[in-house]
Amino acid sequence: MLSFRSTHIEFCAIVAGCALMLIPALADEIDPHQRERSEPGNPLPLNRAAAAMTVPAGFHATLFAGEPEVHQPIALTIDPRGRLWVAENDSYPTWQANGRDRIVIFGDKDGDGHADRRTVFAEGFHYLSGVLVGRGGVWVLDAPNLLFFPMKPGADHPSGPPEIRLDGWSAKGIHNLATSLIWGPDGWLYGCNGTIFDLAIGAPGIPEAARVRINRGVWRYHPVSGVFEKVAEGTANPWGLDYDENGQFVMSNNVVSHLWHVIPGGHYPRVNWGNDSGAYTFELLPTIADHLHWGGGDWTESRGGEGIHSVAGGGHSHAGCMIYLGNSFPARYRGTVFACNTHGHRINNDRLERRGSGLVARHNPDFLLANDPWFKGVSIQYGPDGSIYFIDWSDTGECHDVDVTDREHGRLFRVAYGEARSKPINLWTEKSSRLVEMQRSSNEWLVRQARVVLAERGLEPADRRRLEQMFDRESNPLHRLRALWTLQSCGALDSTRLERALGDPNEFLRAWAVQLSVEDRNPSDAILDRFANLARNDISPVVRLYLASALQRVAVDRRRPVLEALVDHANDASDPNLPLMIWYALEPWVGTHPTEAVNWLPSIKIPKLRELLTRRLASL
Repeated sequence: MLSFRSTHIEFCAIVAGCALMLIPALADEIDPHQRERSEPGNPLPLNRAAAAMTVPAGFHATLFAGEPEVHQPIALTIDPRGRLWVAENDSYPTWQANGRDRIVIFGDKDGDGHADRRTVFAEGFHYLSGVLVGRGGVWVLDAPNLLFFPMKPGADHPSGPPEIRLDGWSAKGIHNLATSLIWGPDGWLYGCNGTIFDLAIGAPGIPEAARVRINRGVWRYHPVSGVFEKVAEGTANPWGLDYDENGQFVMSNNVVSHLWHVIPGGHYPRVNWGNDSGAYTFELLPTIADHLHWGGGDWTESRGGEGIHSVAGGGHSHAGCMIYLGNSFPARYRGTVFACNTHGHRINNDRLERRGSGLVARHNPDFLLANDPWFKGVSIQYGPDGSIYFIDWSDTGECHDVDVTDREHGRLFRVAYGEARSKPINLWTEKSSRLVEMQRSSNEWLVRQARVVLAERGLEPADRRRLEQMFDRESNPLHRLRALWTLQSCGALDSTRLERALGDPNEFLRAWAVQLSVEDRNPSDAILDRFANLARNDISPVVRLYLASALQRVAVDRRRPVLEALVDHANDASDPNLPLMIWYALEPWVGTHPTEAVNWLPSIKIPKLRELLTRRLASL
């Protein structure tokens, strides 16, 4: 059973008493052999940890909260009031029938970078790995379930018992879990799954045959319709997910290559375990990183984060992907990727650049060095003031060292630039007209949170008209794109505007119109005719990428006209994504139309597709 507590603790005079009460209570619940430390020493003291960090000139780090107020933090999110929600996995590394994991809310009323208010939202979880606020409550990953706690806007306690929305997740992977909850621009709940076992995910009680098979990759869940989908599959242990201003998702990954462009329908390499769901996928999409954060050789030897590995970036394991789109850091950081480096005890920074239909990630200097071998960053977010917040699991080992797990420590840090000081904010109490206007903000935190609150409330006719006018009249394509997403998130995007977006001057608006046109997996003949025209004549490889992706949501027998146009672009042969994404859409058609495929083969202008098609025909 889960139990719920909502106890406010003002840090000031009573914090010492709280510490004395909390530590023995936790110690009584810990297996004695788990309390024994195999390595001497402790992390840097709380009053020295932030000051010891190395950050670029003009930045300063502060300890936002630390033990005993937080233990074993595994996930972080920020709500529309700017409060930080931390999921604590005290159960690690063993699923607990009598769970002791909990969700804690931290607030900073005076904006000085130190938490001064703490609330336990809920406790009694079994193996907590994710938390996200929005769409009427709080979403929680607690294997084997995705839970939804109803909550009144701005509250700090549930308004009713949790609902199990999905089940089938697993904690057997210990540190390979479902993680990284985030609201997508389209109103879906997205997450990563690093589990090496084949899982069958679905609503409670639905039969095995109706469930979605998934192991590693990215998934999404619609909070209203209840639909669950696999978005993309592969990599080793994806842990960290975000998207750029154009809605292109990127995920970070533990083990070897650290950054991947998440393309719906994409297939990516695994490391050592697990099989791709496609029997005839043949080849897999590459990483977008043009570098490694370790010095080469055997990746298992990069766990020390020292020597050549330190110069390269610290090691092969990463968590907590964040694309910075706040507005208080210097301009050089906008749109760059921040990720915690497990073995390097630091935060890496990569810049994203356009390459063909997708992205390439290039190495920037490391953003932060913790200078503490206990530092194990897990998640990183930027807040309403543009400062970044990140959690530190704080232990001497890493994910494979589970025999002795420290349960006494856990930290939450803030890094700000200049004199940045957070101010009170509460988007839950803002007028809807103001939330619509925030879609024009340069602060992406406001943009996204306002979109989620609008979707939670539903649109009044006047606010719908404001968004439609923004889509119809704005000269800034980014604002038009945000209006499109917000209308979609609120269930208010009409077919007329969606079809108009297919002809928008901006390539990403056209691309997203393609994606949204196949949400129900049954586009009209007229839409498919538009797709074929785009595939033949659109100059943007991004649009062709979204078309190849969208075809996987279209019945196989209806794909050929669009495919014929896509395979006719000889220049796409060198694109990092298009040949394989077109193949993933083409392969099922080849399997059901082999004779036609043989006749079509000589006219295909992309050599990789001719090669893969020949291999598929040979398999028949």
